[in-house]
This record gives sequence, structure tokens and C-alpha cells, in this order.
Amino acid sequence: MIDIPQGFARETISREGESGRAWIAGLPCLMNEVLEQWSCVPDGPVTHGNVGIVLPVRRWDLPPAVVKISFPHPGNVFEPDAFATWNGRGAVRLFARDDERFAMLLERTGRGTLAEVTDFDEAVGILGQLSRRLAIEAPAGLPRVSELVAEWPDEIRTTAAELGALLPRRVLDAAIETLRDLDSYQPQTLVHGDLHDANVMAGEREPWLAIDPKGYVGDRAYDTITVIRSYRFAPLLFTPAPAAGIRRGLDLYCEAAEIDRDRARRWAQTRAVRAALWGRRHGDPDWLIRATDQLAEILM
Repeated sequence: MIDIPQGFARETISREGESGRAWIAGLPCLMNEVLEQWSCVPDGPVTHGNVGIVLPVRRWDLPPAVVKISFPHPGNVFEPDAFATWNGRGAVRLFARDDERFAMLLERTGRGTLAEVTDFDEAVGILGQLSRRLAIEAPAGLPRVSELVAEWPDEIRTTAAELGALLPRRVLDAAIETLRDLDSYQPQTLVHGDLHDANVMAGEREPWLAIDPKGYVGDRAYDTITVIRSYRFAPLLFTPAPAAGIRRGLDLYCEAAEIDRDRARRWAQTRAVRAALWGRRHGDPDWLIRATDQLAEILM
């Protein structure tokens, strides 16, 4: 029987309530069932992210692999579809899936992440190159970015009105205008949905491999905010000229990703506005809210 990390258990129960408690209680048995189903043997300790646990395993006919089991949440439904579509192109390989159990058998990567690359330009360039590499035609049935953001204009107006004038009106209006203007550009492109340093792992088959995709369809520029609302960019906000540093980083990413710079800027500004409002409502740390406010204004 595997041991569930206590920190992961506490976070899951705190976030998901009784459904999270029940899932955590059944998780050791669930993992054993999946291991038996796929004829895998544990090969290391359990690790975890925000929504799932990962167990290194071995199977005689595969390279080193991991079993990942995620909490059964709508946001985790399309992850295996994205992996299956990429088929190892810039992302870890999918060997098997059990959608009912929210379980996957995946290629094992190295332990390092892109967050450990200290050179700013190099790391941002790698993110951009990976975004470009992952940009392939999406299969049918995945959620479209346009559907995800359809309610955002009303949500932004309503939340801003309830919380008070915490962001300048022009900043809010710019976000709403972007949602109206860019909604028409929605190509049939697979979008990672959460591309950032910690979701890029060192690999052997390829130097860098993406993990934890959301699996959306639409404009790759949608991902820009997760690149720049990150710990790598955060120090730039506390320099004498934060706007110059943020805009330079945006330019580096867009050039490497071959994404239209203005479209990327506008998507990032819109998502920064929404993140700042969401963070106030859901208890984000004050420093993160202030940093996101600043991003929303810089990206105007």
C-alpha cells in the first residue's frame, strides 16, 4: 500500500471538502488497482503536484515510467487527449490511460525542471520554442478557448463592481475589449493551457518535455500569462523600471514562440485582470495580487 503525502492530502481536502476527503481515503487502493491493471511495479517514492500524485514505476516492456492519478475534476479531463495528440512531440509520452480513474501511465522524465535554469533569456526562449513545437492541429472534442472565456466580460464587470474600484477603469475596459476583439481568432491549434517553468521537465529523449497540459483549442497566445506571471518574471516587478523588463521578456517569448506580440500582450493583460480579481475573492497573498495588478497595467 502506498503512502499518500500528508501535505497533498491536507491541500486536497481543504480545496475539495468532503469529496476530496473521500478521494484521498480511497487513493491507496485506487493506485494498487491501477498498478495491477497495467502490470507495473513501484520504483520510487510518491511525489505530487497540486491536483495529483505521481508514482515512478517499471514495466518489462516499457522505458522507466510513472503512474499519475489526478483528482476527478473537469479541469483534468483532457490532459490525456493532449498527450495522445502530441505523441511525444515536446511532451511526455502517454503509454496508457484510464479516464474513469483519471489515471495515466506516462514516460518518466529527469528530476530537473526549467525553473532550475538561471539564465533568464535562455529559459524564456526555451518556453517559446516549446510553445511553437506543441502547436499542432487539435483533435475534435477538446474545449475551445472561446468557450472558456465566453462569460469573462460579465464576470470581470460583476466582480469589479462587488469588490470596488481596485483596478483603474481603463485597465478593466482594455481586458473586456480584448475579449471582444480576439474572440474571432480561434485556430484549430492544440493549446497547453498552463505553460510555465515548473511544467517543463528535463528529458533524455528530448531536452525539455511539457507536462500537466489542460488541452484547449485556439490561440496559443492565451498561454502567455502563465509564462510571465511566474517566479522568473516576479523580480522584474521590483526593479526601478519594471515595465521595460516585463516588455523585454514578453518580446523574447513571442519571438521564440513565433506568436504575434500584440495579441500575446492583450491576452496576458486580460488574464492578469481576471487573475487579480479572482485572487482577491479567493485569498491570494497580497504580494501576488499587487504584482498581478502591476502586470495588468504594464501590459496595457
